[in-house]
Amino acid sequence: MNKRVLLASITSFAALLCLAGPSHADEAADGLARAKANLAKYQAKPEFVAPGEPFDAMACAKGKKMLSIPNNSGNPFLKGIIDRMKTAGAEVGLEVREWENQGQPSQWVQGVEMAIREKYDIIDLISGIDPGTIEPQLKAAKEAGVKVMTSHFYDPSFEQNPVVSSSLTIGFGEIGTILADWSTVATEGKANIAIVVSNEVPPTIPLVANFKKQLAENCPNCKIVQEINVGVTEWGTKIQPAVQSAVQANPEINVVIPIYDSMSQFVVPALRLAGKTGEVKLATFNGTPFVLDYIQQGLADMDIGESLDWIAYATIDGHLRDACGMKSPTALNVPFYIFDKNNAHEAGTPAQFDTGYGDAYKAGFRKLWGIE
Repeated sequence: MNKRVLLASITSFAALLCLAGPSHADEAADGLARAKANLAKYQAKPEFVAPGEPFDAMACAKGKKMLSIPNNSGNPFLKGIIDRMKTAGAEVGLEVREWENQGQPSQWVQGVEMAIREKYDIIDLISGIDPGTIEPQLKAAKEAGVKVMTSHFYDPSFEQNPVVSSSLTIGFGEIGTILADWSTVATEGKANIAIVVSNEVPPTIPLVANFKKQLAENCPNCKIVQEINVGVTEWGTKIQPAVQSAVQANPEINVVIPIYDSMSQFVVPALRLAGKTGEVKLATFNGTPFVLDYIQQGLADMDIGESLDWIAYATIDGHLRDACGMKSPTALNVPFYIFDKNNAHEAGTPAQFDTGYGDAYKAGFRKLWGIE
């Protein structure tokens, strides 16, 4: 083949490539740019956005009582929210009580029965109790005039149980999107991931679905190497050996995603025992202080945080609006904030709940409630 024919062949081949559309490399670059742009929204300091019109919260709350039932009182994240709801409620005269339990449905039933017996106005099912699990008792509460509400439980994509009066949802699917984009950016579009999930927890489903969807859209060279499903009651015994085994058997794994950050206490030792600390990146969700400490110590890389106090104020606001016949927001509207090595110190050393988010929400809610 002479040079003229060879040059013509190369030119024709290049033209065919152009007609075929953007290259795989272009798709990867575009996806990486989209992922970076999305993450930027969660790296800016959270801003308060009013969830509704101002109202007289003290007049609304007068004489009212709310019983908050967590799925397990041993969860420090939920305990922290309820403690802060007691304080926020006291500002407007709403009595808030926790129904302490050890995660047994029979104990949740006892809490509902007590609320009926003692004529509570609101039952708040917070972060984990599926209303369908105790539906007959909740129906009895509704018939007795107690409004049943949920907070920090439903994803916006979920269908609310008919017994529930209103729900303050949280974007678990949005969390999955953030975790996927972070994995893309942190590895320059070459993430090989082990993801640790608990499929028995309903919000896991939209979180993982969006994680996979976003990864497919923005990272053609990324893949999930292993999905590790561990039940909540087995975290302490099964996460560590499962993750250690996964990273040893699959040396290409460069990211581990425990989707709830309390799982990290078992992932960190797994990476250490496998000799992968600092080599395999770790990102998660909730903003629990000990995990923010891990970031400061170089044992984890990113945690998507949310202020417990902000959640508490938003829950009191939404539930009062419903209890007094006003339209309740359909979401908590509490912003997510990315903590990494650049800003984890803002949460304190050692890290503290609610630190690093700013406090504009307090003045915002008090103004809405007519007490400031």
